[in-house]
Amino acid sequence: MKIKNNKLLMMAGVLLAGFIYYYIALPAINIHSAACWIFVLFVGIFIIASLSISKNAINKKAIKTGTTIIAIYVGVFIIGSILSSPIINASKFQKLLEVKEKNFTEDIKQISYEKVPILDKDSARQIGERKMGTMLDMVSQFEVGDMYTQINFKGVPSRVTPLEYANTIKWMTNRKNGIPGYIKIDMATQNAEVVKLDKGMKYSTNEHFGRNIYRYLRFKYPTYIFDSVNFEIDDNGTPYWICPVKKYNIGLFGGVTIGKVVLVNAVTGQIQEYSIEQVPSWVDRVYSAEMLIALYDYHGSLSHGYLNSVLGQKDSLETTDGYNYIALEDDVWVYTGITSVSGDQSNVGFVLMNQRTMETRYYIIPGATEYSAMNSAEGQVQHLNYNATFPLLLNIAGEPTYFIALKDGAGLVKKYAMVNVEKYQIVAIGDSVMDCEKAYIKLMKENGKTNVNSSTLKKQSGKIEKIVQAVVEGNSHFYIILEGSEEIFDITLAEMPQVVAYEIGQEVIFEYIEGENYNTVIK
Repeated sequence: MKIKNNKLLMMAGVLLAGFIYYYIALPAINIHSAACWIFVLFVGIFIIASLSISKNAINKKAIKTGTTIIAIYVGVFIIGSILSSPIINASKFQKLLEVKEKNFTEDIKQISYEKVPILDKDSARQIGERKMGTMLDMVSQFEVGDMYTQINFKGVPSRVTPLEYANTIKWMTNRKNGIPGYIKIDMATQNAEVVKLDKGMKYSTNEHFGRNIYRYLRFKYPTYIFDSVNFEIDDNGTPYWICPVKKYNIGLFGGVTIGKVVLVNAVTGQIQEYSIEQVPSWVDRVYSAEMLIALYDYHGSLSHGYLNSVLGQKDSLETTDGYNYIALEDDVWVYTGITSVSGDQSNVGFVLMNQRTMETRYYIIPGATEYSAMNSAEGQVQHLNYNATFPLLLNIAGEPTYFIALKDGAGLVKKYAMVNVEKYQIVAIGDSVMDCEKAYIKLMKENGKTNVNSSTLKKQSGKIEKIVQAVVEGNSHFYIILEGSEEIFDITLAEMPQVVAYEIGQEVIFEYIEGENYNTVIK
């Protein structure tokens, strides 16, 4: 009777330990989850160990049976892993991502410099911290989270990140009202705003127990395998957690994409579930950049099978190190270069991958790698010891162009660089985006880039009706309207000193680049 009671106590202990592990680790109860297999394995080992105790001796038969069961279980896991791998399924992995070849200048229009996202995550983090330091009513209780999700908020490239409880004590004293807001940063203007909510966020990664977003999701959806959870806001500024659910397309563990998305209102905890085709358009990040890049690497390297990707590497392509984001068509797209697997120091093209739909576009544009462009930009200001950020890819005057922010040792953006993709020796530096663009276009014209001379620059003549002077980013600008026209022409004093002599009624001829809000005069 005593042995039986001991066994019951041991079994109860095993189950309690299993529950604690489950409550903390939160594995999905799903055959496709490797974490679930490991969880079951450890629970099984403890159960077999408890059943193997018989009086004061070890039950060898129970150990042998248990060992056999564990060996079979581990064998199935290993075989399932192999059968789910690219080694066996190269063709299936290669076809996970559909890639369309597109035309760069048709797809990517030149955007106004006011909408160029000049901040990377590190710079956004510094701005967010500084902004939080000014919020005297919050700074003692809360701190800034480190998510800084890039979104397209009402057509403006932005980063958003939630506030967090400063520590466990602050959580205990503030949890009743929740987290009072989040930080939103305009990546073009560098303006940061602490958005205060009428009601605090009760569900977050910074919560404990049942309001922790991961635990909240797990107990609502015990079988779902979630990818990384992201913080976003809808068009009304309401905070949400975007929770993509993984889909396994090849065997037990292979071919991971996203099958559906769960949206959790961070304030109320209300849940909405969508198929991948029905995700609301305001959601920007369903597929992580890492997942999209992995899918393209399968597509580019496995076209002639797995062995070729390792040995011959014929026609094998892969993404370059690093990536960035582009706001396009009201979505956020991951940008990265494409190079040969053999290790060439140049790109054969680049891809844009939509983080909401997984749509992938490939552009054949041979040229310098991103890091070559970064080195070229740093070389222009080597006396200042500025560091280049990973480039954005922009359409500047019809030319694929790397746009790079140059930061000082403190991480502050000091200058901007534009580097031509095809001819990375063409490098322009400016104190503002506009100045950099003008210098870059002049350099391209001097180097015979025909796109600039023919189709990009436009001409306009007429009499000056109105002229206004303003200072933008420390530089003097003159804004001119011609008679019979509503268009605004912008002239920088440093580039065209003769503008100070212009008068109303004077006949002028402008050569300019057309912009969204105004036209930039080149000469």
